Amino acid sequence: MADTPAVRAALAAAAQRLGPVSGTPRLDAELLMAHALDVSREELLLRHLDAPEPEGFAALIARRLAHEPVAYITGTRDFWTISLQVGPGALVPRPDSETLIEAAVAHFAGRPPRRILDLGTGPGTLLLAALTEWPEAHGLGIDSFEKALEYAEWNAGALGLEERARFKLGDWATGTEGRFDLILANPPYIGTGEELPPDVRLYEPGAALFAGEDGLADYRRIIPDLPRLLAPGGIALLEIGATQAEAVSAMIAAAGLAPSVRRDLQGLSRVVAAVESP
Repeated sequence: MADTPAVRAALAAAAQRLGPVSGTPRLDAELLMAHALDVSREELLLRHLDAPEPEGFAALIARRLAHEPVAYITGTRDFWTISLQVGPGALVPRPDSETLIEAAVAHFAGRPPRRILDLGTGPGTLLLAALTEWPEAHGLGIDSFEKALEYAEWNAGALGLEERARFKLGDWATGTEGRFDLILANPPYIGTGEELPPDVRLYEPGAALFAGEDGLADYRRIIPDLPRLLAPGGIALLEIGATQAEAVSAMIAAAGLAPSVRRDLQGLSRVVAAVESP
């Protein structure tokens, strides 16, 4: 045991090794160490820095050095106010996508939505985050990947939302009827020729990332359905790539809705909102 380094030293060494493969090497090391110890990151930093390095930590670092996403290694990812189970076959939730929830909260200040639609729900990321904001709301999440929906169903149960969240296998809004107060979508928006980090390119499902040569193919399929799906006073929020605001806004205007752009915390165009034209 005397030769086993303490957690504090192991974290420092791991962060140094992860530097070439991660933009957040210390954070990655801490999350993987917390996973190895089966504690939260906060508990790790408060109570376990002088404990012996746990067995299995080195193997977790080796997986990260091979560019495997931290969320796939630990099996979880925090988003908004919830923690989600994730893994191969489902897109890893990203902090940038919280811009959609922020925009929805602002739009529905004082008058909560009742029906929510999440197109391309993945592991239930946007729908479940929204349902935690509005306890009286019900929602439908649609995805074309069965594995993603398995994660979504599990997450809904873990969060106690299984009575208010329904999921179905589908092709965007095809065959979906009714009107929704809030429509959320984080479709693929990367052009087929664009370069991606190895973490994304090697591990995450390409069909959830790429959308034709210009990255706009799925917006062309989603936006024409928005006028028939959007309830009076409702809002549709679509995540976009940082250079796509003008093109997606034009599609929304052509569909007879009024577009507006929301920026993320980095100041980049991240969401195009659509409401009924005045």
